[in-house]
Amino acid sequence: MLEQDFGVNRRRGPVGSLERPAGALAAARPPVVQMVGVNKVHPLPEGSFQALYDIDLVIQPGEYCAIMGPSGSGKSTLMNLIGCLDRPSSGRYWLDGVEVSTLTDGDLAHIRNQKIGFVFQQFHLLPVLTALENVMLPLAYAGIPEPEQRQRAKQALEQVGLGSKLHQRPAQLSGGQQQRVAIARAIVNRPQLLLADEPTGALDSHTGQEVLNLFAELHGQGITLVVVTHDLEVAQAAQRIIRVGDGRLLG
Repeated sequence: MLEQDFGVNRRRGPVGSLERPAGALAAARPPVVQMVGVNKVHPLPEGSFQALYDIDLVIQPGEYCAIMGPSGSGKSTLMNLIGCLDRPSSGRYWLDGVEVSTLTDGDLAHIRNQKIGFVFQQFHLLPVLTALENVMLPLAYAGIPEPEQRQRAKQALEQVGLGSKLHQRPAQLSGGQQQRVAIARAIVNRPQLLLADEPTGALDSHTGQEVLNLFAELHGQGITLVVVTHDLEVAQAAQRIIRVGDGRLLG
């Protein structure tokens, strides 16, 4: 359990409990994302700027959601909080039933490695490494033995249709193929949440649609997906659109 591994006390959210009934299945799995009254304030030299106001948000296991809003709406701040890249100024946030609002930087890094897969607009692949080696990186950080790293990375690349490109470096791959490598890297640790920030922004429309088709396949396999976008066409591929404006959820 993460609570034991970290050696610190983590309170479960209102939908989960550390105490489970003996001899029976526990209650339904907690939401992957649950925020209650979350605010985010950025200090500025001349005062402060409030980026998010009283966010209440629940994303259930297996959902495919899009967070949509214009520039300056707060969607990127919300993404950073969901991805444990930042902490709320106030309010509470549970990720897969574990309260992460007040974790240390080290614990947040562990959570990100174990529970969240990230896909960005820019692929962030290391140019000197092959596709296989790039996908192995999160497993190396998690301390997985190298033979298992290779096996799982190969399986992830096959899952995204790149089983024949294992030993190609990024410069030898198209933009769409590089994004598929990035998606394989994001899912290789079997995360509870796949978080994608403008994943088609650097791609042409045809290749972008291929990435959305891949997301649909991954969603069909039970992966929880959250895509952050300003593009309505990308958002409409999701089950649910969460609109953000002026730091508030609009629906």
